[in-house]
Amino acid sequence: METQLLTDLATDLPDGVRLQRAATAIRQAFSCDAVGLLMLDSNDTLHLVAAAGLAHEALGRRFVVGQHPRFATILSRREPTWFDPGSVLPDPYDGLLDDRKGLPLPVHDCMGMTLYHQDRPWGIMTLDALNTGIFDEAAHTRLLRLGLILQAAVRMTDMERENRQLRQLGSSQQGIERIGEVTEILGHSEAIQSLLHELDLVADSDLPILLLGETGVGKELFARRLHRHSRRSQQTMIQVNCAALPESLAESELFGHVKGAFSGATSDRPGRFEAAQGGTLFLDEVGELPLSLQAKLLRVLQNGEIQRLGTDQVIKTDVRIIAATNRDLKANTQAGLFRADLYHRLSVYPIPIPPLRERDRDIQILAGHFLEFNRARLGLRGVRLSYGAERALQQYPWPGNVRELEHVISRAALKMLSRGASRDQVLTIEAELLDLDIEPQPAALSKTGVPPGESAPGALAGADAANMPPLDIENIPLLRTSVDACQRQAIRQALVAAGDNWAQAARALGLDASNLHKLAKRLGLKNRIDE
Repeated sequence: METQLLTDLATDLPDGVRLQRAATAIRQAFSCDAVGLLMLDSNDTLHLVAAAGLAHEALGRRFVVGQHPRFATILSRREPTWFDPGSVLPDPYDGLLDDRKGLPLPVHDCMGMTLYHQDRPWGIMTLDALNTGIFDEAAHTRLLRLGLILQAAVRMTDMERENRQLRQLGSSQQGIERIGEVTEILGHSEAIQSLLHELDLVADSDLPILLLGETGVGKELFARRLHRHSRRSQQTMIQVNCAALPESLAESELFGHVKGAFSGATSDRPGRFEAAQGGTLFLDEVGELPLSLQAKLLRVLQNGEIQRLGTDQVIKTDVRIIAATNRDLKANTQAGLFRADLYHRLSVYPIPIPPLRERDRDIQILAGHFLEFNRARLGLRGVRLSYGAERALQQYPWPGNVRELEHVISRAALKMLSRGASRDQVLTIEAELLDLDIEPQPAALSKTGVPPGESAPGALAGADAANMPPLDIENIPLLRTSVDACQRQAIRQALVAAGDNWAQAARALGLDASNLHKLAKRLGLKNRIDE
């Protein structure tokens, strides 16, 4: 295993891949059930940047060190830390091991070690084994040696990431982030990773950006990322909720006023444009601006000048504009509801933000984030999702997007407490507590490998089945093809819902894992059988 880690050090790998390969290799080398690599941020919070054997939702959780004594103990030492199997310290991974999801961890072996970067704690590595006695003295010595290689992997990954960002941003050091650094935007899906890459490329251009997306997709978070990666990141970003601006006060809010400009103006007051001078002005819900104010905003964008209400004095402005809307502004311009010239000024670079239903791989990660938030907020030992609840989250279309997901998780956790659940237990949220209106989905496979209620290969359903000879579907190509297609569809859907976790997909389908591997291989969905 050391050879693989050293080889990876000399190989240019995408962000996070080197650390994920390391976590997988360490799990195999120690024959343990789970390995986690967690990074420490400036708020004394740990989050997983790579994991093997942990539930997919764990990647979205943020562990406050002060709330998790095992993590705090590991961070307090330079040497590897081993926890006695009978330790009474609560385990942060209760209910998060992939094969024991939703269940408290039994007596088990647990070991961890602090990883350092530039002589400061970068994070920790954790190892968990359900069988006691796995981590002996030899394991401690080996972990210490591997920790040094992992620290080199962290440094190499950081340097590669910085080099790529410097090539994108020129010689500027602004906007550089460490691997796995928390940027408030969670997700590993192709849609979100592609979007983040595009944002980082255009952030330093100073072009006006128009963020387009449905309600609840998190447009403000993406606007903040644009500002954070821009050349203006050391200056202020001012946010204006255009939908909340009263028309009578909107001009004063944006451009400011002088004393006596109107009744109640008892002193000079700068507007939002002046407050954002040198930085970024974020116009949220810009489609809600009244037409009268749109004309004045257009003049400011054209001339780079403002006038406070009540004076003719001109003030030069230097702000970068980011706007956002959930409306179809192009259609609104055709309907006369939004000025076409302002639309073209704002949409120099439009960026659509994908809805949550197009980020299916991210749903469990985001759910894990909200679960951990509610665990801490409500003082719970642990709170998890059942497999049925996970399937429900994957099947729901999420018209309210990430904001709706947050509310659904928070409401379900509160419901469990209101129904008498104990805060001292690991609580498991079942699907019915989510209150999601889900359309019927294609049936899962039964243990025979076909949907429930359908005939198994070689059998006929119906009242006269007993009097009919058995069908040999191998000799009926059309029927064989149809059955195979149905099975492929069910397996693919289960894998998507399980985040490509075969063991979890097998449980969802009601199959033994080995039988699912064999069936998938026969159907051409898997090249080899994972023993």
